[in-house]
Amino acid sequence: MSTRLFQDKENQGAEMLGPLKSEPALIDLVHGKLVQAIAVGRLPPGERLTQDRVAELLDVSRQPVSHAMQVLKHQGLVVQHGRKGLAVAPLDAQQIWHLYQVREVLDGLAARLAAVRVASGGAVPAELDALQAAFDAGAALRPDADTIDLVHADVAFHRALHDLSGNPEIARTVSEQWPQFMRSMAAVLDDEGHRAIIWEEHAAIAAAVLAGDADLAEARSQDHARRAGEEIRNRIDQMHERQAQTNQGGNVT
Repeated sequence: MSTRLFQDKENQGAEMLGPLKSEPALIDLVHGKLVQAIAVGRLPPGERLTQDRVAELLDVSRQPVSHAMQVLKHQGLVVQHGRKGLAVAPLDAQQIWHLYQVREVLDGLAARLAAVRVASGGAVPAELDALQAAFDAGAALRPDADTIDLVHADVAFHRALHDLSGNPEIARTVSEQWPQFMRSMAAVLDDEGHRAIIWEEHAAIAAAVLAGDADLAEARSQDHARRAGEEIRNRIDQMHERQAQTNQGGNVT
């Protein structure tokens, strides 16, 4: 190989592995802000989104907004609106129910594997501490806490449980759908009574896992996911019924 050709290849490699711009981090920040706004209803279903408007609100350029909105589209959080626009996607009760059916299986498996690791002494202390800390943080929230804080606490608890399972593919499989789950959680976490039920169920799951009872941990985790999915599906159906009545000019009771 000639010296010049070798140098050309080195130069090409240097170009491929050159300094990275900070923009991907900015895309993540923009995406996170939009997911949070959609999850708590500040950007409600049907709300039209334009790059210019979002860029102005977040005080960033249009480029990271464009990339972030394409990620949202891939995740099903926004849909095409007209030829060039995007809008916040409607809540689809059937889709959410299907996602929770998958969660039921995966969360049950995660709880079982986590309990087995605890029983065998294979659980990493840091992972046990993370589960306890996530539970304590959520349980400490006041009943009137902001919905987004409750959503984040719920996600943190389940992520800690997934990590404790020792199977990274569970967390990887669920992670792409967390924005949809966060959005659906917000539909039921506006009810203070329901908030209390969720953390009572989390306490029961954590107790079974930390006791090393794999069968009980799996059953409680599956029951939790199943009940949550049914409750959310019913809430979304009720929201759509009220909206339909409003559109038809009927009285909403």
